[in-house]
Amino acid sequence: ELRFDGRVAVITGAGRGLGRAEALELARLGARVVVNDYGRTLQGEEEKSPADAVVDEITAAGGEAVAVAGDVSTMEGGQAIVDLAVSRYGSIDGVVCVAGILRERMLFNMTEEEFDDVVRVHLKGTFAPSRWAVAHWREQAKAGQPVSGRIINTTSVSGIYGNPGQTNYGAAKMGIAAFTIIAAQELQRYG
Repeated sequence: ELRFDGRVAVITGAGRGLGRAEALELARLGARVVVNDYGRTLQGEEEKSPADAVVDEITAAGGEAVAVAGDVSTMEGGQAIVDLAVSRYGSIDGVVCVAGILRERMLFNMTEEEFDDVVRVHLKGTFAPSRWAVAHWREQAKAGQPVSGRIINTTSVSGIYGNPGQTNYGAAKMGIAAFTIIAAQELQRYG
């Protein structure tokens, strides 16, 4: 069984669904997990951050985790998540970007706000924490420290094949695919 003992993973959108499952599994495999969730439903209604419940599950099972409810789609939120990982655990080994929302509507009825919100959370929500993690890893590499960082991004077949009512979501997911390919090319030399 592959183990992640002593590794630190940040997971965005980890309060429910795929992000929650990934947080629980990484913790089961020994990772210390920074659980990020903004505390909103997929439809945008405010709720108590489900990140706290995931942290409770992880710690009850003997794992180590901390919750952060910051908005991953802002530069400040992305930095706060990475800074918490580094200050709490001394390092960051991986960023798993899962955060997302839905605002499904046919293109002729979609509002600018519905388009912007989905692209902001999915695409900028991938960029913001990744940008700060990469800056941290680059500093480590320049200081001669070994780096073995990982960024794992979540995309969808809605971007590749399309899905009616999801022009905003599909466009964001294809943007994440391109982002991932280019980031891999840029960052390989830093580890």
